[in-house]
Amino acid sequence: MGNTESGDYQKRLSPAEQTEDAIGNALPAAMCQRIFRGMQSVNVTGKTSVSCPEISKEQFTLFLIDILRGTAEEKSGIIIRMVCADNSEQVTGSQAQQFLEDLVLAVVYVLRHQNALSGWSLENTRDCGSGARALALQLLSQIKPPGGQTLEGPELITSSYTRVSVEDWLYKVPMISMFLRVVVTLGVSVMKKNPEHHKDMSSLIPMCRRGKHTSFASLLDFPSIMFLNTLLPSEMQHKWRLLFSTSIHGESFSQLCGHLVDQGPSLLVLRDRDGFIFGGFASQNWEVKPQYQGDSRCFLFTVSPQLDVYTYSGYNDHYMYLNHGQQTMPNGLGMGGQHDYFGLWIDSNFGKGHSKAKPRCTTYNSPQLSAKEEFQIDGMELWALGDLPEHVLAKTKKSILDVDPEARALLEMTGRTRQSDGLREKDED
Repeated sequence: MGNTESGDYQKRLSPAEQTEDAIGNALPAAMCQRIFRGMQSVNVTGKTSVSCPEISKEQFTLFLIDILRGTAEEKSGIIIRMVCADNSEQVTGSQAQQFLEDLVLAVVYVLRHQNALSGWSLENTRDCGSGARALALQLLSQIKPPGGQTLEGPELITSSYTRVSVEDWLYKVPMISMFLRVVVTLGVSVMKKNPEHHKDMSSLIPMCRRGKHTSFASLLDFPSIMFLNTLLPSEMQHKWRLLFSTSIHGESFSQLCGHLVDQGPSLLVLRDRDGFIFGGFASQNWEVKPQYQGDSRCFLFTVSPQLDVYTYSGYNDHYMYLNHGQQTMPNGLGMGGQHDYFGLWIDSNFGKGHSKAKPRCTTYNSPQLSAKEEFQIDGMELWALGDLPEHVLAKTKKSILDVDPEARALLEMTGRTRQSDGLREKDED
């Protein structure tokens, strides 16, 4: 296209369309328009001014500074303009919900566009649209009106929120600012080498390790993966390793235990026959023993029909329980509550479980996670989090002959050498 044709083409576009055209296909159109409104709202002079149809260099620069490095107070005015198209000083819950859905979908879009999904495949996860709606509602549930009361259901959506409410919300829910930083950094292609951006990316998207099971389809959607990963301790956020799935390993409690024990912290995800998806985070190694284990970092969560997390209540230390093959104690896997009344329970007679909470699980203050108190398992998957524990790495490197002197003596009596010796020496070097 020649210079004259290019100039005529630009004149035919609105300023918002020109912003979208400049960014190209790096962001969805809805988020391009919101970013344009945010830039347009930046007041360079500090005086009362009418909205200018064009973006100045100063507005562009100040927008980036406030979104990438600004405080909640500095971001709040821009975000109100991004949320609603008029010049209102308040936003409704409905407007904020739509903004959050657009924001979550823009994060997924830009990560896919930049080949930054870290081994995850959108085709092998649940529907991203329903996941974005669930995450938007979860984030919105934490905003409060000027009176400070907690709102739920339709009231949350129909109420209006002032700039003070939005500022407080941004301060208490850092995930919103993180999403904005990722969208602006990757979508506008600025400050990609900034340490803050690398920190955002590492806490948001874990590396997915599925081994040879490349066609494995997760019970989770990508927005819920991002949400759950940000809740994990930082040292566990960089990698998820698939340990067990009923679609791969079958429906067997022995198989589950065999893949679960001694693998470090893990994330358990279940779907019941009614389609509810829920699970728990185990902060420590699972051990088969008739005592409770774990620590206060453990939590329970729901993914569908509602995305939410339930953390330690302080009432008791019944974080994790795993037992098998005993007559006098319950056999199965449990998290929270007490024997025969767990917040989440998978029976050793695989295929059934329960989630009992009347009114709440004592350990995690969680409601009933499943559709029915006693549920049938439709699918299950288990992820190890972070790197393989050092003691497990050491165990895998050790030959069976190192721990079985009789086998070693028998081999030496026959005059044979251990083939693994040379390999190990090379490894250790």
